[in-house]
Amino acid sequence: MNSNVFRMPARRSAALAAAVALVAGPAVLAAPAQATGGTGATSGKGKAGAVVLRTALDVSLLNKTVEVPLRASLNEVQAPADADKTALTVELDGVDQGRPFTVLGAEVATARATADDRKAEGYANIAHAKVHVPGLPLLSLIEVQEVTSKAVCEAGKKPVAESNLLGSVTVLGKKVTLSAGGPTRVEVPGVGEVTLDLSKTRTTSRTAAATALELRVAVNPLKLNVADVQGTLTLAEATCEAPAEPVKEERPEPEKDGVEPQTASEPAPENLAETGGSSTTPYLAGGAVLLLAVGGGAMVLVRGRDRS
Repeated sequence: MNSNVFRMPARRSAALAAAVALVAGPAVLAAPAQATGGTGATSGKGKAGAVVLRTALDVSLLNKTVEVPLRASLNEVQAPADADKTALTVELDGVDQGRPFTVLGAEVATARATADDRKAEGYANIAHAKVHVPGLPLLSLIEVQEVTSKAVCEAGKKPVAESNLLGSVTVLGKKVTLSAGGPTRVEVPGVGEVTLDLSKTRTTSRTAAATALELRVAVNPLKLNVADVQGTLTLAEATCEAPAEPVKEERPEPEKDGVEPQTASEPAPENLAETGGSSTTPYLAGGAVLLLAVGGGAMVLVRGRDRS
């Protein structure tokens, strides 16, 4: 038997395998999956603070032989963590012949600060309060019926700061009328001088602060230098800082699996759908033509060998 007869099926099989490989077309690699983000987290919480009373006074005793800095605060709170204090008095030691000295006493003294990733708020309130300084044990530096300060900072909104003074104000024993247009100066001969600023507020794009009353004090009773008090005193202060706005991440368009980008020479997808074709049609057509050509060549080769 002619040995070429056994080699012919192998050649035909190889040709057929090549044609099938071409018909199948190149493998289409799916694009790697990409993470798609939604709304990103905020950069952090806001901040808030509040204080009922803060003193920054320098007290000179016994003709300035003893210097005592009077730094005190009542119900000072800070947030992010929610905080709320309602102590009614604040005392100092060592300024009244070694005995505790009450700087402020009130029926209501509340400070509150809250903050989260949406809003920060500070709040301070005092009612029926009296403030004393060394050297004037029987005469109040100031008496107020009620003062309130509030500061609110919300993400994406304009911060708000406001202070309110309700009822009368008495300074060094004198009832006074305060003006929002500027400081009010109160002088008592033989006692001292107090300058008051009413309802100071300030805001920026993300912060706010409100102070109900700020006093500049200069007290030296009868100029005896027994107790010379100089400095400032703040009543009902609230502050806040807004949390940052959420950062929105862009969502990339997801790529369709197994679909190659269209080119100008390729038919549009809708045209393919109308004629029943698909994106693999060019590969099928090319493979079929090649298969026919390879098959025809194989048949001619077989017939030639048969004839020989």
